[in-house]
Amino acid sequence: MKAKSFLTSCIDSNSDSSGVSNSGESSKESSRCSTPVLDADRTDRLRDKMKRRIESGDRWFSLEFFPPRTAPGAVNLISRFDRMGSGGPLFIDVTWHPAGDPGSDKETSSMMIASTAVNYCGLESVLHLTCCNQTKEKITAHLNKAKRLGLKNIMALRGDPIGKDWVEEDGGFNYATDLVKHIRCEFDDYFDICVAGYPTGHPEAESYEDDLRHLKEKVDAGAHFIITQLFFRAETFLKFVKDCRAIGITCPILPGIFPIQGYHSLRQLVKLSKLEVPEEIMQVIEPIKDNDAAIRNYGIQQAVEMCKVLLASGEVPGLHFYTLNREVATMEVLRQLGLWAEDPRRPLPWAVSAHPKRKVEDVRPIFWASRPKSYIYRTQDWDDFPNGRWGNSSSPAFGELTDYYLFYLKSKSPKEALLQMWGEELMNEESVYEVFTNYITSQTNRNGHKVMCLPWNDDPLAPETNLLKDELEKVNRRGVLTINSQPNINGKPSSDPIVGWGPAGGYVFQKAYLEFFTSSENVTALLQVLKKYEPRVNYHIVNVQGRNTTNAHDMQPNAVTWGIFPGREIIQPTVVDPVSFMYWKDEAFALWIEQWAKLYEDESPSRMIIQYIHDNYFLVNLVDNDFPLDSCLWQVIEDMFTLLDSPPETQKD
Repeated sequence: MKAKSFLTSCIDSNSDSSGVSNSGESSKESSRCSTPVLDADRTDRLRDKMKRRIESGDRWFSLEFFPPRTAPGAVNLISRFDRMGSGGPLFIDVTWHPAGDPGSDKETSSMMIASTAVNYCGLESVLHLTCCNQTKEKITAHLNKAKRLGLKNIMALRGDPIGKDWVEEDGGFNYATDLVKHIRCEFDDYFDICVAGYPTGHPEAESYEDDLRHLKEKVDAGAHFIITQLFFRAETFLKFVKDCRAIGITCPILPGIFPIQGYHSLRQLVKLSKLEVPEEIMQVIEPIKDNDAAIRNYGIQQAVEMCKVLLASGEVPGLHFYTLNREVATMEVLRQLGLWAEDPRRPLPWAVSAHPKRKVEDVRPIFWASRPKSYIYRTQDWDDFPNGRWGNSSSPAFGELTDYYLFYLKSKSPKEALLQMWGEELMNEESVYEVFTNYITSQTNRNGHKVMCLPWNDDPLAPETNLLKDELEKVNRRGVLTINSQPNINGKPSSDPIVGWGPAGGYVFQKAYLEFFTSSENVTALLQVLKKYEPRVNYHIVNVQGRNTTNAHDMQPNAVTWGIFPGREIIQPTVVDPVSFMYWKDEAFALWIEQWAKLYEDESPSRMIIQYIHDNYFLVNLVDNDFPLDSCLWQVIEDMFTLLDSPPETQKD
């Protein structure tokens, strides 16, 4: 059991109770179970991942977050998921807010935050669920929705009362044990269930020993692992584990770690969770209570030393961190412990969704490489991947372009920051070229700001793109506005820190790929140049109206990334597909207007410049099929410019 959720209501003014406490009384569940709901596709469950890590002697960590109150806060949190997810947590968990409609479709709800973490950030996620102020039917509805959204793990909690005292809900549950039993009755073994434990006993329990007995009831009812409330001394947790084992609790018990980050937050925590801070800690904190940086540094070191003792004990398979939706302190603790994966291996070249039905997904079109969340959103209703949706069908059934309002697809930067990067006023098309060039070079623009993203690129340049930086800079300066590219790779080890992916001991390959917007004049010259590069180079050239010119098969995908690994068939996870390209075209052109033009006033020169590019430029992709050789794509572009610069009489066929 965890205390009154110190991670939210007691510390951050934008947060509620995470509802993680549980009464120390016994269960009184008496309802009959309904027909079990079975699910055959439950491979690689969280409990199995834990078991493998324990058996191998490996250590892991997990992270807790709470849903923010605002949509911009949700955008920031999803960005934090991406950053903290890169360190390799085994899972994250998302707290439940009884006062904030936690099971709704609202972008800031507990349910949607957890769903976004699973589907769009690829993080194994545990959703908190409490009995507080809920009927049995409402809880069942929440669980059905969670399953539908791809959530597989539940932290079953009684929760904290919204008022001062617990009020029994008519037709509801009063104890976490009842909730665990209900989940098992209604959903059989579909969900992996976590419950909360108190290293010093729950404040409402009759005694420490009585609280331990009720914890065992929850485990016996079907819980798979335990996460504890925070504590300040390693011996407190180790005694708790010893006592749990003595009464027959054998499941994994994860210690809840709280790096102290501020004086106010610590005092609020003590007040609301009824925990006692050791005197030796308060003696250090009090003299520096007005120095947040000093307190945070102390908190980091205190957490590191405590975690070292825990890990050395042999009793701790993993560490669970209460992040308070912050990242600096937790990441530093993990780095000092050697648990933070600075360069985690990618299983595939693109971010893998953790949704159960997407586990079989092993190939994607390259067009969404820089907007993976958009691709997942637009294919969320597919039953199989690709299931003939592209490459074998003229009706891929991609979702409609109605997603710009969705918080996880919006730019992470506010309007003012975007204007600083992309220009508060555009003078001409060359002003746009300069924005693209500054993004490639990471140089500051005329206003002294770096261009950290573009509408088609959510993040700074990937290390792989840096291999092409010089060539990309040259072509962007001349109006070949690149939005996606990859270098040719011929048999690099799968462990390569820049282009590697997949299991160890393999080799990866890539065809050179280039995707860009450019003017109709450039396209006229490009088509003439491309004739001498066929069939080595495949191309697709399309405008906003859908006028498409290509020399590729109209239905057949072209694999542009593949890998060879010991004991496996060749994997081809990234393709250029002509059918899906036409659906990507809609999104790519729309981003000019939705993400960029709308920053400016109607009829303003800046908006008209972007509108002109949207209306008149073409979207082009080029594939060099001769991957063992140096890429010819840069020569193709150079030949295009040479032709444009030559006298008119030499430009004829």
